[in-house]
Amino acid sequence: MDSPDNSLAAGPPAVSRPVLEFLKRAAGYLLAAVCLVWIFHDVDWGRLFEHIRDINWWWVVLAVAVDILSYICQGWRWRLLLHPTGKMSVLKATQAIYVGLFTNEVAPMRLGEIVQAYLASRWLGARFVSIIPSLAVERFFDGIWLAGGIGVAALFVPLPRSLLEAGDILGVAMLLATGVIIYLVFRKRRAPSETETGGSTGWKPLRWLYSLLGHLSDGIRKMGTSRSFYLAFGVSLIFLLTQALALWLVMWAYGLPLSFWAGLVVLLVIHLGTAIPNAPANLGTYQFFCIVGLTLFGIDKTRATGFAFVVFVVLTVPLWAIGFWALTSAGMTLAVIRTEIAKLKLTGA
Repeated sequence: MDSPDNSLAAGPPAVSRPVLEFLKRAAGYLLAAVCLVWIFHDVDWGRLFEHIRDINWWWVVLAVAVDILSYICQGWRWRLLLHPTGKMSVLKATQAIYVGLFTNEVAPMRLGEIVQAYLASRWLGARFVSIIPSLAVERFFDGIWLAGGIGVAALFVPLPRSLLEAGDILGVAMLLATGVIIYLVFRKRRAPSETETGGSTGWKPLRWLYSLLGHLSDGIRKMGTSRSFYLAFGVSLIFLLTQALALWLVMWAYGLPLSFWAGLVVLLVIHLGTAIPNAPANLGTYQFFCIVGLTLFGIDKTRATGFAFVVFVVLTVPLWAIGFWALTSAGMTLAVIRTEIAKLKLTGA
């Protein structure tokens, strides 16, 4: 008998990891380039530098201080969510967040949260996958307050129909997510069957997915039944408002005659626009959506372009400095962390 042909069973040839990494990076850089071309098209450079020269740097210093405070609030929130897994100080949680933010600034495709989770698992002596639920809940809280922020801002400033529709879509998504969270928190726990865990002989990616979903479910259940979960939800609002305040203070320094609510709307537009992974530091996309947000309030493109780059530099350079310090204080490098994370993926930790 002829030996069976295993070529079909093996499936189509997989694209090598380096090729996938290259394609992801290329897509991010291409998007950034397209945005930058649009940004610099028909800009009056003389007027742009004129506005930059008139910046009030005292307001800039205050904006940087408030921005740092916002990340301390994020560290406080994450500490509360991690409480069922282990005790971590606000300082340590904020340090891990800054390392993650620094990673996002120097590497594409938003790897920062993975790095952040790795550091937390290392410092808490916990499994890497046990940290993932806290990050998922953080994004859930952010989504709820973003949707709510659009609704509240609409009461104070006129918003375009497209942004209101985006807010409605986000709101519906958050309602569905809330239903899932409530189900996971209050459903009765039972021992996982072989089917639910993917079995021991099933397709490896499917087993991994079942295992991840199981850890997410258990982690969310533990968080949802703790008092710190609801306090973290409230801290999420403080986090959003302090970020909006930092952005608005830079507007004030730049001389933009806009209200705090307008600053909140611009922040929401930036967050929604840069949610998709792209080039390092969101270069190009950050400025593009900042300009789009400002033009909603009648700010001309040249003035908006100058502000977009000023606020980017003002709020990003301190983040780079603190993030680099946080990384070196951890006694590690990004190369070492990436190697360790790769080992965790291989071992399924």
